[in-house]
Amino acid sequence: MYKISTVNLAFENLTSVSALVFALGFFAARIKSDIRIPDSSYQLISIFLLFGIGLKGGVAMRQSNWADAILPILVTILVGALIPLLAFFALRLIRKLADVDRGSVAAHYGSTSLVTFTAALVFLESSGVFYEPFAVALLTVMEIPGLIVGIFLGSRALSTAPSWLHTMREILLGKTVLLLVGGMIVGAISGPAGFAKVVPFFVDLQPGILALFLLHLGFVAGSQFESIKATGLPLAVFGVAFPVAAGCLGVVAGDLSGLSTGGSFVLGVLSASASYIAAPAAVSIALPKANLSLAVTSSLAVTFPFNLTLGMPIFFGFANFLA
Repeated sequence: MYKISTVNLAFENLTSVSALVFALGFFAARIKSDIRIPDSSYQLISIFLLFGIGLKGGVAMRQSNWADAILPILVTILVGALIPLLAFFALRLIRKLADVDRGSVAAHYGSTSLVTFTAALVFLESSGVFYEPFAVALLTVMEIPGLIVGIFLGSRALSTAPSWLHTMREILLGKTVLLLVGGMIVGAISGPAGFAKVVPFFVDLQPGILALFLLHLGFVAGSQFESIKATGLPLAVFGVAFPVAAGCLGVVAGDLSGLSTGGSFVLGVLSASASYIAAPAAVSIALPKANLSLAVTSSLAVTFPFNLTLGMPIFFGFANFLA
């Protein structure tokens, strides 16, 4: 058990570079100051984070016992399929939403947030808290069932079935999964000796580049904040309440599967996070009639900042309590 006060952790998170640069980007958007990162730079940063995390995870997994990862991975797949199902039925309380939009939002919450995951790892490493080296594998395997189940639930309301071939191609061969899996394979093959040569770029620079990414996301969230009024208070409440429930479910699942406190925390953060990078691309292909702005606004403007500031302390405190 790690003797870290949840209140102190919440304060540290609120005053961390990650939270403050996000707030700066949000404030800049609200006062109409254009500090948005160009799209080309945004794409480069996302590729850097995806491949860097996969690379580091592959090296760590080469030195770990794969037998220890089997049960947590199976549990993660189960949780990944369960979360969009729970989200879809919870969204039925919002009567203004059509089933196709419920499926779209459920798919986004069934998917995962790379930036939230990265921020969680940065927190664990800076605090000296151990987490399993196969954590990147949990990120990858949770991405797929969450999208599939959410899209399936949303497609039931459509008169025509979605193009599953194109949808699966986008999910499996899209940037997120391909770079994560590719990075893991490269890291596993090159090993510690090969990885040591790129550590200054992919590891030492990661917190700073993550801060730039969060500055951009803060600006995007601030730009979309007005649309929360259009979506209404119920969806904003869902964007906070559901991640708390899903995150606690993930922490419990991690603890029952034998993960450490840090590992259970990571699974909790993954369960609570919502995608705004991979999911929109897949959902736009499978559910073209869905209003993507509802899901993206809820995940990026509500859930992401909540997880970044208050969600992570809650999930770490709960994981510590279970330990």
